[in-house]
Amino acid sequence: MVNVSAAISFMAAHGRVLDRRRLQLFLGQDARASVVAALDGYRNTDGGYGWGMEPDLRAPESQPAGALHAFEALGDAAPLVSPHAVRLCDWLASVTLPDGGLPFALPVADPAGLAPFWAEADPATSSLQITAYVAGQAHRVARHDAAVAAHPWLARATRHCLDAIAAIEEEPFSLVLVVSLGFLDVVPDPEAADLIERLGRFLPADGVLRVAGGAEDEAVRPLDFAPYPEGPVRALFAPDVVAADLRRLADGQQKDGGWTVDFESYSPAAALEWRGYQTVRALTILRRNGMI
Repeated sequence: MVNVSAAISFMAAHGRVLDRRRLQLFLGQDARASVVAALDGYRNTDGGYGWGMEPDLRAPESQPAGALHAFEALGDAAPLVSPHAVRLCDWLASVTLPDGGLPFALPVADPAGLAPFWAEADPATSSLQITAYVAGQAHRVARHDAAVAAHPWLARATRHCLDAIAAIEEEPFSLVLVVSLGFLDVVPDPEAADLIERLGRFLPADGVLRVAGGAEDEAVRPLDFAPYPEGPVRALFAPDVVAADLRRLADGQQKDGGWTVDFESYSPAAALEWRGYQTVRALTILRRNGMI
């Protein structure tokens, strides 16, 4: 049994303001404007987001990963429309590479607290992983924000992702598979259904894939691929597999009321911020699946 009161207390003690405001949405409070306002602390004058918006990328410079989390929060705040969303699309267009993809990360002046994969990323090479992450969250915003839906950057990024996913012939890195299916779960494109079926052949029956090079117990699971029942990707998993993963997620609540992550954090601040983020995510998934 999930203890929502304990989760609320955990967030009060340890959650960053943005996630505490997102928790208010979960609790049914009209906090949409507060969620959008909380984003301003991470926003730069160029229209992008940094300042640790991605907990393991603590540098102030605007980053594609910051855009991912900003769009996620803006999607949560629907149907509220923020002018910052389309300005974020403008910034993304300014850093998009010639092939329509985004680099995994951009250079930073001070790598303190950065995960190595952020600090060592090649800014001249497109990453399907980050482009699909960002574009997928942007499509959530585009459902209620016509300016984002019509922005040329989103069309370019979407085309890049569809082409890159279609070119996958061998089993991809597990996180690339997660984000590719997550992107296809929300993109309103007729190609998505066929690509979902093609990627489905890489999923084991139990839906669990270890993250190569990650922490000892780090893995992606059915709810990482298909967190919500209404998406087409959910059909790739047997009902009993989903039910078992929902029980696992519910049982993951800790004695302090929060949830944990199974990957390594690169600063004490990031470790707590990830726990707050994961707590809101777990509660949201469990409610949308009828477990709360």
